[in-house]
This record gives sequence, structure tokens and C-alpha cells, in this order.
Amino acid sequence: MESSGTTRRQATRQKLYEAAVTLIAEKGFSATTVDEIAERAGVAKGTVYYNFKSKTELFEELLRHGVGLLTASLRAAAEESEERGGTRVEALDAMIRAGLAFIDRYPAFTQLYVAELWRTNRAWQSTLLVVRQEAVAVVEGVLRDAVRSGELSEEIDIPLTAAALVGMVLVAALDWQAFQPERSIDEVHSALSLLLHGRVSGH
Repeated sequence: MESSGTTRRQATRQKLYEAAVTLIAEKGFSATTVDEIAERAGVAKGTVYYNFKSKTELFEELLRHGVGLLTASLRAAAEESEERGGTRVEALDAMIRAGLAFIDRYPAFTQLYVAELWRTNRAWQSTLLVVRQEAVAVVEGVLRDAVRSGELSEEIDIPLTAAALVGMVLVAALDWQAFQPERSIDEVHSALSLLLHGRVSGH
């Protein structure tokens, strides 16, 4: 069982993550100060340094934490689908839905994550690549099972297809939130589901 001290520390870290992600999404990493993060989180500046050695470490942990949540939600969606006796393609569909739900819940984090993926020479670049690969690997595993079971063609390139599915969900969800916010998650999921099932050609 977790001690109340551990739980309190986790709650403080969560507050710092949320404060950092919204500020950095608004102003960028360089323009955001530790003072502002502390103020937004409602804690003393020393608390930030007690939990993280530096602003860079806070941001690195933030990326790890956020992508970890996404990976866990993708894995849970695949497992739930399997428990219901669904096909591997249905598991992929459930993962698309879970990805959209995650992005709907954490839009600022998703914007940051997508922006940081394309920046080079950042201190956290290697961490970002590792956590990205963890998320993509969950999708790769389901694709591999789908090929093995004959649900999907052996011709598919599993690493690229997994990256394409994750990228499709991220970009479509950001587009939904920025330009088509009146749409429901069901509509967006339905459109991406058609793509997954290959039902967009006229044949």
C-alpha cells in the first residue's frame, strides 16, 4: 500500500505536470519560468526543485508521464477488446477510440508532444523517442497478431503501419479540436474507423 507521503508527492507532481503543460503549450518551453509553473500549480518554487532537479527534467518527466498514460490506455483498449472475443482489427479500432479519448482529455499535452517530436537537439529528444516507441510498439503487437491470424495481409509493413495509425489519430484529433470542435468523438472515430477498415475507396 502506498504511504500518504507518496500519494501526496504524486498529487503534487500531477499538479506540476498540468501547470507546466498548459504554460509551455501557451508560451513555449524557453519563455516559461519555474516561478510561473509553481504559481500556476499553487505551490512554492522550492517544491518544484524538490520534485525535479530542473525545468528540463520536469519537462522530460512530463513527456514520459503523458506518453505513458497514452500507452496504458491503448494497451487497455486492446486487452478489453480481446477479452470480449473481438478480432485484432476490432482491437485496433478500439485503440483508435482510446487515442481520441486521451487527446480529448489532454489536448495541451498532445499539442506539445506533436510539436516536440519534430524538434531536434533538445535535451529530452532521446527520452521522447523511447516513449514514442513504447506507444507505437503496442500497436505493432496487435498488427503482428492480426497478420499471424490471417486478418491482415502479410504484405503490410508493420512498423510503418503502426506509426501511420498513431500519427493519423494524433493529427486527426488535433485537427478536430482546432478546426472542427463541433464534431463529436463518435463522428471522428467513425471517420477513422472507415479508413482502418479500408472502406473509403468506391469499390
